[in-house]
This record gives sequence, C-alpha cells and structure tokens, in this order.
Amino acid sequence: MRIFAPDRVVAKSRFWYFASQLKKLKKAAGEIVACEEVANRKPTKIRNIGIWLRYDSRSGTHNMYREYRDVTTPGAVTQCYRDMGARHRARAHSIQIIRVQEITAEKCRRPQIKQFHDANIKFPLPHRVTTDLHHPRFTTRRPKTHFSS
Repeated sequence: MRIFAPDRVVAKSRFWYFASQLKKLKKAAGEIVACEEVANRKPTKIRNIGIWLRYDSRSGTHNMYREYRDVTTPGAVTQCYRDMGARHRARAHSIQIIRVQEITAEKCRRPQIKQFHDANIKFPLPHRVTTDLHHPRFTTRRPKTHFSS
C-alpha cells in the first residue's frame, strides 16, 4: 500500500485507517513490518502524473481525476493537496488518494497540461528592466522596458 504523508507518524496512522476500511482489522491485531520512503529513479526528468482521488466536501463524497507535471511523484501529490485545498477547500484528512500513475503525453486529458507538450514552446519576456551597473540611478528619461523584435 502506497501512502503519501508528511512524516512517518501520519503515514502509519493513515495505514491503519485504510487497512481497517479494507479488512476487519485493528492495531492490536496487526503489525507494520516496514515504513519506507520510495524514491524516484530519475528525479530530474519531468513527468505527467495522473491522480485518482476521493474527497469529502460539505455536500458529499466526490471522485476526481487530476493531472500534474512534476519531477517526482510526491511533488505532484503535494501539488494535488494544495490545489484541492485552494479550489475545493478540501482538508488533507478528507482527501483519499486512490491511485497515482505516470501517464504519457498522448493520454493526457487536461489542456493546462497538454500546452507544455509542444517541443517549440517559447516563454516570451516582453517587458524587462535592464540593470545597468555603471549608469546613474536617477535620470530624466523613463526606462525603455519594451523590446521589439
């Protein structure tokens, strides 16, 4: 069972929560053999990560699929928790992550993720302030920040 938590104590608590939901099991009848952090093989490669989750809102329980781009799976899960808190006011205890999977560019559904799949993507910087070290700080002219090409 993969559990995403900020530390070992929360991870063990969430494990017992999910284990008791799956089987009739109490902490007294079971034992945690290992609690390890799983590292990504290539932590410098950007990936598209799909997250299936369930969360409790003020009106009921909802299933959801979300996509994120990150270099690590825990980073994408952290983005998911923060995004759910911002967009849906869902607290971390009310979010249950069902599945996390790396997905290919062809299988991405969300346009905010698909826009980064272009090989010729450009990020223009239309207004820049140049820092001239050997010029006076105060002058009578306005700075020229727009560069036409």
